[in-house]
This record gives sequence, structure tokens and C-alpha cells, in this order.
Amino acid sequence: MSFLFNKENIKNVMDMNAYLGGFAAALLKYPVWVMNVVSPNSDHDTLGAIYERGFIGTYHDWCEAFSTYSRTYDLIHAGGVFNIYQDRCNITLILLEMDRVLRPEGSAIFRENQWSFF
Repeated sequence: MSFLFNKENIKNVMDMNAYLGGFAAALLKYPVWVMNVVSPNSDHDTLGAIYERGFIGTYHDWCEAFSTYSRTYDLIHAGGVFNIYQDRCNITLILLEMDRVLRPEGSAIFRENQWSFF
């Protein structure tokens, strides 16, 4: 993943489905700030484990807008988000929300098990 961080313009990163904060842990050697987001509808409440690892995190339901006052993101990691929300809300609205919180020239990483919602 070092190819993503050769640029000095990546400072703020969001993990939309943080689980235990593994993506943030993988980025520890880079000078970035990571917001770990845990779904309140998840089968596992892992925000406490994220805090215990020393990471920043919050609960958020991606069927609603994310409060980003004074902060936008250079990189968004969306691992498994669409599988969680495919039966709950419109996936297009989640993509629009991602576009809203990404800075111009920002990037997103998508990882899903299946793409049955398209």
C-alpha cells in the first residue's frame, strides 16, 4: 500500500467499516489521521476494542449523512460497507455521501464479498 502514500497530500483517512481497526493499524507507519467508523447495526460492537488500541472512532449508520464539520478525507476505505447496507438503504446515496466527504483528488478503496446489489 506504500504507493498510496508517496504523495504528501494524504493526511485524513476514513475507514467506513473499521471492525477492529485493522486498516488504521496497517497505516501506523504513515503520518495520517484515521477515523474508524463502526455501524451501530453491526452484529459486533467493536468500538471499545478500537479505543483500547488507541485509535479514534465513532458509530455511524451510513443510511444517514455523516457529520464532517471542518474535516474532509483524502482516502476512504469502504470494506464490506455495501454488503451491510444493501437491504437497508439505497447504495447510490452512500456513494454520494462518500463523494461529499472526499476532498477533490481524493481516492476510495472498495472491498466487497459479492456485488449482488447492482
